[in-house]
Amino acid sequence: MDATAESWLGAALPPPHEGLTALKERVGKLAGGSLGDHGLLPFGVPAIDAALPGGGLARGVLHELSGLDGDEEDGAVAAGFLAGILARLTPPQPVLWCLAADDLHGPGLAACGLMPRRLLSARARDDRTVLEAMEDGLKVPALAAVVGEVGTLPLTASRRLQLAAASSGVTAFVLRRWRSGTQAAAERSAPVAAATRWRVSARPSRPIDSEPGIGRLLWQVELLRCRGGVPAQWIVEACDATGHVALAAELADRAPAPAKRQPLRATG
Repeated sequence: MDATAESWLGAALPPPHEGLTALKERVGKLAGGSLGDHGLLPFGVPAIDAALPGGGLARGVLHELSGLDGDEEDGAVAAGFLAGILARLTPPQPVLWCLAADDLHGPGLAACGLMPRRLLSARARDDRTVLEAMEDGLKVPALAAVVGEVGTLPLTASRRLQLAAASSGVTAFVLRRWRSGTQAAAERSAPVAAATRWRVSARPSRPIDSEPGIGRLLWQVELLRCRGGVPAQWIVEACDATGHVALAAELADRAPAPAKRQPLRATG
């Protein structure tokens, strides 16, 4: 190797530490950047916000929500919890909701703060076309969020959704509709490229002393996984008409219960 080549190579190659820094930045961009690049949505509940990096739910990324396995009631509860999140997204732009079934319950979503005038529904044939519709929707900056109801979420598809959300700043939510049996167990444990994974289920209602026979709806909210955050669980009162939840009165002064740690899995 002559001196000219050595000189050219020496000028072209950065110092080792600078090259590593540039590589990390490039990988970060390919992975969708840092959480919070497109802002945060606080829950307004200190115990929940403290478990999330930056103090709120990251926007412009992919989040996953589910109920208990094969439980349609808890699937509806998870949808209600999600509707409350969507209701609080500002500015109040439209929300695209993609699903293969025909069972969206408008009055139930409205009770959690998501008004029908903001809701766009896309009916797809199956999980694959739901995911395709989601990816197309995430390319439209005029949307506040894109929701997809699926049972199966391949890792590659979740990565595509994460990249699309990071590029446009539109937040993506996958609402898992678990089926019972061994297939559901495999789908539940499979890795996905979501910033957070939530499970929401119904709890026995708390009686209201002043109104016999009427109970206040309670939900168990579990933060199963959170990139840069702390897994935990809470008992909350169901969303009000503005989309807000609140810790159940008798639990409001307690520290959040830690969620069961999930075993680490390789993601590729």
